[in-house]
Amino acid sequence: MRIYAGADAFGCAIKDALVAHLRSVPGVDVVDLGTDKYYSIGERIGCLVSSAAGDQPETRGLLACGTGVGVSIFANKFPCVYAATCFSVGDAVNTRSINACNVLSVSGMSTDPADAVKILDAWLRTPFKSPCPASGDAPWPDDIQSFLDQSTAEMAAVSADSSAAAGEGCAICCLRKGMEFEPVGIMPGGEMRIVRESPTSAYVRFKAGSVEPAHHHTFGHDLVVIKGKKKVWNITKKDSYELEDGDFLFTPAGDVHRVKYFEDTEFFIRWDGKWDIFLDEDLAAAADAIHKDLEAGN
Repeated sequence: MRIYAGADAFGCAIKDALVAHLRSVPGVDVVDLGTDKYYSIGERIGCLVSSAAGDQPETRGLLACGTGVGVSIFANKFPCVYAATCFSVGDAVNTRSINACNVLSVSGMSTDPADAVKILDAWLRTPFKSPCPASGDAPWPDDIQSFLDQSTAEMAAVSADSSAAAGEGCAICCLRKGMEFEPVGIMPGGEMRIVRESPTSAYVRFKAGSVEPAHHHTFGHDLVVIKGKKKVWNITKKDSYELEDGDFLFTPAGDVHRVKYFEDTEFFIRWDGKWDIFLDEDLAAAADAIHKDLEAGN
């Protein structure tokens, strides 16, 4: 078994004691990653244990911080990591038996090093699904054994499902759901919804083929493309930018720019002040300038 160990400043002393003990345990290869901020060391060990999930020899983690809780929170952000903070031998046996815990977390402020060694030994020697205090130290009944047999695969699927659903929880995407748009009268094919006034933020969409004639604003603005494809010509700077899903662009105050949409496009935009717009050409002139520029390969 390989065990990655680490702690923050409040858990360093107890981590050092446990690492010294592990070096005397046959069959255990301990890698001490030292001391860092609790969230940083929790992340590092969580990542290492997650990436080795299912490998042989088995990989586990050992973490310590002041409470033992902070490091486990960040280790648990990774798929197939089951970190638990244990304050007693019973905690360690229970979490190994029931949860297949693969990262042990201990408290540097509340747990005596000698007790921590006992907790660690119990965690090391307890197999998954074994009798534990929660089972009255008796073998689990058949129905619980059957549940535990299925649980590890179901637990691993939880993190995969959560990762897939994370995009659905994007704040901008949630904001977009059910939104009613108003036409941008001076720019056919465009619709927008002001979300906040001064500084202004808005959700905007344009149909494929739409054109924004050259224009400028009193304030600079940031935009991020949610989906679609567009090209922005910054006439003031004599530069151009092709933008697709996830791309970001800042246009300074007063810069004259025109836009062409190659696909149905949606983007989120934020101005430094109140929204305004000043046209510097008409739609026909914009379409002609864009056509010539694209023909020239610019």
